[in-house]
Amino acid sequence: MKDKLLQEIKNKYRDLGENSETYLKGLLHAKPINYWDYVEVETLLSLQKPRTNFKDEEIFIMYHQVTELVLKMIVHELKQLVFEQFNEQIWLDKLNRIIRYTDMLITSFDVMKSGMSYDDYNTFRSTLTPASGFQSAQFRQIELYCTRVENLLNEEGRKRIGENPSVQDYFEHIYWKDAGLNRKTGKKSLTLSQFEEKYLNQFIALAEQVKGETLEEKVLKANCSNELKEKLRAFDDFYNVKWPMVHLETAQHYLDKKGENKAATGGSEWKKYLHPKFQQRKFFPTLWDKEELEIWGEKSNEK
Repeated sequence: MKDKLLQEIKNKYRDLGENSETYLKGLLHAKPINYWDYVEVETLLSLQKPRTNFKDEEIFIMYHQVTELVLKMIVHELKQLVFEQFNEQIWLDKLNRIIRYTDMLITSFDVMKSGMSYDDYNTFRSTLTPASGFQSAQFRQIELYCTRVENLLNEEGRKRIGENPSVQDYFEHIYWKDAGLNRKTGKKSLTLSQFEEKYLNQFIALAEQVKGETLEEKVLKANCSNELKEKLRAFDDFYNVKWPMVHLETAQHYLDKKGENKAATGGSEWKKYLHPKFQQRKFFPTLWDKEELEIWGEKSNEK
C-alpha cells in the first residue's frame, strides 16, 4: 500500500514535469494545517467596520456578509451547470443544493427582522446612504447565469425596448434599473450610478459569455424529466417570489412599521421595487402555465 501510494505521488509530479523528491523534501518542513488558518478565521472576523457606535450595526454588517457568502455558494453551483455538459443527475443534485442555499437566505431574514433594535437601526442606517443591498453584484450574476437577459425585463421594459435589441439595449431597460432611474427625466440615483460604473460592463460581458448556455436555455434544449422541471420551478419560486417577499416584509417592519414610509438608503420606491409583481423576474418562464404567470408574485407559485 505504501509503495503504491509513493508511486502514485511520483507519477503525479512526473505528469506535471516536476521532480517528486523536491516536493517530498518540502513536505518534511511544511507546517500542519489548522482550522483557523484554513478558514482564515481571524481575517474573517476582522472584516466588520461599523460607521457608528450602535452595537447592532455590526450585526447588520455580518448579516450582509453572510448573505454574500451564501450567494457565492449559489454562483459556485451555477457556474458548473452553465459551463459543463448537461447531466440530469448532476443537475438534480446541484439544484437541491441551490434550493437549500436559497432557503437559508429566506429564513435568515429573521436575523434582520428580529435581531436588531428598531430604533437603533433607524438611526444608524442613515449613515449608510447611498449604499444599498441593491448593489449586490452576485445577485445580478445569478440572474444572468440562470436566464436570458430578455427575461429580466418587466412589462414596462418590454414595451419600451425596440426591435432586434442588443445585449446593451436590454440592460438599458432591465427591471432593476427602475429602482434608481427616473424614466421621465433620465436622472439616476447615486446608488445606481455607482453600481453601473463599477459593474455594468462586467454584467454585459457575462451576458454575452453565457448566451445560449444559461440554465433556461439548456433546459429548453434538453429532454428533462418532470422531476427536474419541478426542481427548477421550486428554485424559481424560492428565489424570485419567496425571497423578495420576505425582504419586502422585513423592509416594511423597519421602514413602515409606524406608517412613516421611510426612504430606503438607496432612494428607491422600495414598496414597489421589492415586490415580485413589479420585478416580474422569472428564470424559467416556459415551465409555468399562463395562469401562473399572470398571478406571479401574488402568492407562492409552487404547487
